[in-house]
Amino acid sequence: MSRSRSFASPYASARGATASGIGEPISGLNITPLIDVMLVLLVMMIMILPTTLHKVTIDLPAPGGTTEPRIEHRLDLSRSGVAVLDGVATSDTALPARLAVLKADPKALLVMNTDPEARYERFDQVLAVVKRAGITRLGFVGNERMVE
Repeated sequence: MSRSRSFASPYASARGATASGIGEPISGLNITPLIDVMLVLLVMMIMILPTTLHKVTIDLPAPGGTTEPRIEHRLDLSRSGVAVLDGVATSDTALPARLAVLKADPKALLVMNTDPEARYERFDQVLAVVKRAGITRLGFVGNERMVE
């Protein structure tokens, strides 16, 4: 006389299986794919929202504005990071004072030319000094080589 034991899974009743192994179809909804999709959408939103909300305010000239002749002042940034304003090498401490003179002149236009080999960090520092000086008439030259 052999005794046979039936080992039922502890989760058998949750899945609808019986002791014989044949169960009814599961009537619950599998929400794992739904959670996966929601997590992917959440990650995408976290990555995309900061770029769409980032704004840089720029005052553009109005169309049909005056065409008064401008006096161009050139600010060159060399490969080594030296700032040269109107042909004279200018230190970081003297640059704000020289830019204040340009801001006071309504016909002055500051034109920046940066060597392509100059470090971006240095360009950013000089541009921050120009912005803090309140220069609003600013142009960039040398961008032609970036056009394909």
